[in-house]
Amino acid sequence: MLRTVTATRYVTPLREGGSLPGLMEADDLGTYVVKYVGAGQGRKTLIAEIICAGIARALSLPVPELVLVDVDPLLGRSEPDEEVQDLLNSSAGLNLGMDFLPGALGFDPLAHQVDATLASTVLWFDALVGNVDRSWRNPNLLMWHRELWLIDHGATLVFHHAWPRAQSWITKPYDVNGHVLSEMATATVEPELSDEQIRSALDDVPDVWLTDEPGFDGPDALRAAYVQQLIGRRDR
Repeated sequence: MLRTVTATRYVTPLREGGSLPGLMEADDLGTYVVKYVGAGQGRKTLIAEIICAGIARALSLPVPELVLVDVDPLLGRSEPDEEVQDLLNSSAGLNLGMDFLPGALGFDPLAHQVDATLASTVLWFDALVGNVDRSWRNPNLLMWHRELWLIDHGATLVFHHAWPRAQSWITKPYDVNGHVLSEMATATVEPELSDEQIRSALDDVPDVWLTDEPGFDGPDALRAAYVQQLIGRRDR
């Protein structure tokens, strides 16, 4: 399960993110990029982030540590930006934090080279989760201490926005042409991802984000549906 920390200070908004993530300090003395449950994209973005991070770790792909961040909306009372105040007011309770990587650089395919096996594994992973957000224009990759790090997976697992049509996602082709690592992904890889590793990734999602989903009798049933989708796509 993910660790839970309590936010102690709102530092600054990160306006390059569509959901207005913010940099926050917490009671474990860590600094986190926080995505909020009250943001326009909602809790399903946070669910996708957690599941994808768990699968990436199972594939030995580098992702920053994720934590659950308990946010008190009073932290935003001194923030002059009304949009930020409204966001914090609507995000009381658990939110999602990603370990802040100070000094990290955005990945530039013209300046940075990636090992062919790593690039191919990232491409395999992105095809599995249906990541359309790893393009040349917006790679969502960082270089930190000369190593590649994967971030921002909220736009994956799009089937969970329309569960009645989710089955069709399992066999949906993945277009690699616009992928930022497609030219570097020249190795043949056969990543091992077990059913249990997929289930473990779902175990990290808090029950509170899996409740009240139409058509499902509670969080366990919804977790099982996610697992079935991912196993089906993996096997295809």
